[in-house]
Amino acid sequence: MLRFCSFLVLVVIFSQCNSKTTVDTLLFNGTVYTVDSLFSKAEAVAVKDGKIVAVGNTADLQKMYTAKESIDLQGKFLYPGFNDAHAHFYRYGLGLRTADLTGTTSWEDVLKRLADFKKQMAPAPGDWIIGRGWDQNDWEQKEFPVNQKLNELFPDNPVLLTRVDGHAAVVNELALNKSSVTDATTLVGGDVILQNGKPTGVLIDNAIDLVSKNIPPATDQQIKEGLMAAQKNCFAAGLTSITDCGLDYEDVLQIEKANMSGDLKMRLNVMLSDAAKNYNAIFQRGKIKTDRLNVQSFKVYADGALGSRGACLLEPYEDKPGSVGFLLSNPEHFDSVASVIYQKGFQMCTHAIGDSGNRTILNIYGKYLKERNDLRWRIEHAQVVNANDFRLFGMYSVVPSVQPTHATSDMYWAEKRVGPIRVKGAYAFNDLLQQNGWIPLGTDFPVEDIDPLKTFYAAVFRKDAKGWPAAGYQTENALSREATLRGMTIWAAKAAFEEKEKGSIEKGKLADFVLLDHDLMTATFEQILSTKVIKTICGGEVVFSK
Repeated sequence: MLRFCSFLVLVVIFSQCNSKTTVDTLLFNGTVYTVDSLFSKAEAVAVKDGKIVAVGNTADLQKMYTAKESIDLQGKFLYPGFNDAHAHFYRYGLGLRTADLTGTTSWEDVLKRLADFKKQMAPAPGDWIIGRGWDQNDWEQKEFPVNQKLNELFPDNPVLLTRVDGHAAVVNELALNKSSVTDATTLVGGDVILQNGKPTGVLIDNAIDLVSKNIPPATDQQIKEGLMAAQKNCFAAGLTSITDCGLDYEDVLQIEKANMSGDLKMRLNVMLSDAAKNYNAIFQRGKIKTDRLNVQSFKVYADGALGSRGACLLEPYEDKPGSVGFLLSNPEHFDSVASVIYQKGFQMCTHAIGDSGNRTILNIYGKYLKERNDLRWRIEHAQVVNANDFRLFGMYSVVPSVQPTHATSDMYWAEKRVGPIRVKGAYAFNDLLQQNGWIPLGTDFPVEDIDPLKTFYAAVFRKDAKGWPAAGYQTENALSREATLRGMTIWAAKAAFEEKEKGSIEKGKLADFVLLDHDLMTATFEQILSTKVIKTICGGEVVFSK
C-alpha cells in the first residue's frame, strides 16, 4: 500500500511538471501597457500562432507556459503596435526613388539638391525628374517660386516638384509643354499660377494632375522595391498597421501580390481614391478583408491645403484678401458619391481642411447619416472648423481623423492665413475628441515624418523639437497621454473597423507590439524625442530589432 501511494505521488508530480501549455513566444519582465478598456498594465504576454493567448504577470505566465522562444523585456516598455490612421505608405515607398526636398531652406537649396540628384541618377534626355517635400513657408522668401532657373538647369528633362502637402507643385517649361498647359488653361478645383500673363510653373491642386498624368507609371519591380523599403522604415519606427489614404484598385492588386508572396507583412487599411474605375472594381468584387489587408472605404477630397491657400474658407484668407480657396469638386459630386457609398455600405473618408470644406462635407454626411450611428464616416484632417460646426461631428457620429504634427508644423504661420479668431478652431484635437469620445491619430507621412513618437509628442506637448513655444501651442487642445496612446493604437484600429482584432494587448488579438526604452506615460518631452524603438513584433514575428 505504501509503495502504491508513493507511485501515485510521483505520477501527480510528473503530471504537474508537464501540464504547461507550449506557446511560440513568451515576453516577460516588462511594463506592458495593454491599452484595454481599463488602460491596465501587465508584465508578460504569451503568443501562439501569431495571436495573444495570455496577458499577466511574469511569475504566473512562466508557470503556465513553456515557450519555444522567450524574450526578456528587461524592464522596458511594451505597447500595442503603433497604427498610423492616416498616411500614404504606397506613395511613400515609390517616393523613396525620387529627389527628397524636405527641409530645404530656399528655392536655391531646392535647385542644388535637384542638381545633385540628377548627377546621381543620370537620367537620359526626356526622362522625368521627380521631387517632393519643399515648403515655401520654411524659406526666408515665403512666396511660391517661378520656374526660370528650373528651365535653365533642366532644359532636356521634364521636372515636377510637389510641395510637402501634395497640393501644389512647380514644374519646368518642358513639363508644361508636354502637358499642353498654357496661360489659357482653366479647370475646376485647381489653378495655374500666372505672372505677367505667363505660367510661372506653379500648379495648385487639380492642375497638378494635368502634368502628373503624363509621367510613365512605375514598373512592377519598382513598386515591389518601394513597398519593401517603406515596410522596412515603418517597422523600424514601431508601426505595424497603417491606413493608406487614396490608392487605385490596381495598387491594391500590387499589395495583394506582395501579401501572397509573404514579402509584405505590414497591415494595411486601404482607402480607394474617388474615381469611377475604383468604384466599379470594388463594388463588383466586394469588400476585401484579411489579417493584412482591409479595403472597405473611399478617400474623397473636399478642398486643398492651408499652406498653399487651397483650403476652402468661409471668409477670405487674412494674407490673401479676396480669396477663399476652393472646393476640388462641385458639391453635387460629393453628394452623389455619398449617396452611392451609403447605399453600398462602404465607408466614406473625406479630406477637408478649411472651415467651408468641413462644413460642406459635414452637411452632406448629415443628409445620409441623419443621426448617431456606427458607420464611422470620417473627415480626414478636420483642420479648421467653425465654432458652430464641432457639434455636427457628434450629431452624426463623424470620426475626425487628425494628424498632431500638422499643428506643430503649421503653428508658425497658421494665424497669418486665418487670423486670431478662426485659428482657435484649428488643430482643435481635444474639442474634436469630446464630440464622440474617441479620435484616431496619424502622421500623413510623407507630408510629415513617419515617426509615430513625433505624433505623441505633438499631441501631448504641442511644441516643436526645440521645445518652442515653451508653454505649448493652443494647449487647450492638447490631448492627454492616455488619449494619445489610444489614438495611435485602439482608436486607429476602430476607425478601420478593426478594434476587435488589434489595437490593444488582449487575449485573442493579433500579437503586434512595439518595445520602447522609455515610458510614454511618464517621460519628459525631451525624453519622448529621444525614445528608441528596441523591437517591433508583427503577428508574433520580430520584424525589427535594434
